[in-house]
Amino acid sequence: MMLANELFIFKAEYLKGIGWIYLPAGTRLLCTLLFGRMGAIGLLLTGWVACYWYYFPGDALRATMGAIAGAIGPYLVYLVLHHKLGSRFTLAGIAPATLFACTVASSVASPLLHHIWFALHGDANLLRGFAVMFIGDLAGTLLVVFLAKGLLALLPAPAPAS
Repeated sequence: MMLANELFIFKAEYLKGIGWIYLPAGTRLLCTLLFGRMGAIGLLLTGWVACYWYYFPGDALRATMGAIAGAIGPYLVYLVLHHKLGSRFTLAGIAPATLFACTVASSVASPLLHHIWFALHGDANLLRGFAVMFIGDLAGTLLVVFLAKGLLALLPAPAPAS
C-alpha cells in the first residue's frame, strides 16, 4: 500500500509520511484484524524498514519510534475488539458500524502515539500535524478496510462443519 500511496496519492502529502489520504494506515488495521499479534509484529518489522530506509534514512531511533507508533495503535484496537467479541471475531463477521468504530479508533491511536513522540522531541505544528494525520489515516483506512470487507462478502460462504 505504501507504493500505491506514493504512486497515486503522493500529491496529497502534507509532510513526508503525513498525507491527506494514507493507505498504509488501512493496511496496518487490516493486517492486525486478520492476523492479530503476528500481524502487529509484521507491521513493526516492515514499518521499521520503511521508516529507516524511506522516511528517516539513517535515523534508527526515529525509525524505531515511527514503527512502534504505527504498529501499536492498530494492535490496541485489535485487542479491544478481540476482548469484546472473543471467539466470534472474524473480519467478515464484524458489523460495519463496529468496523467503522475500529477505523476511527485506529486513526486516533496511531497519530496520537506519533505526536506524543514528536512533542517529546520539540517538533512544532503538533495540532495541525495530528489533524492531518488523523484525516489521512481515517481516509486511507476506510478505503482499504471497507474494500477488503466488500471483497470478503463476494466470496462464497464456508461450508458448515460436519
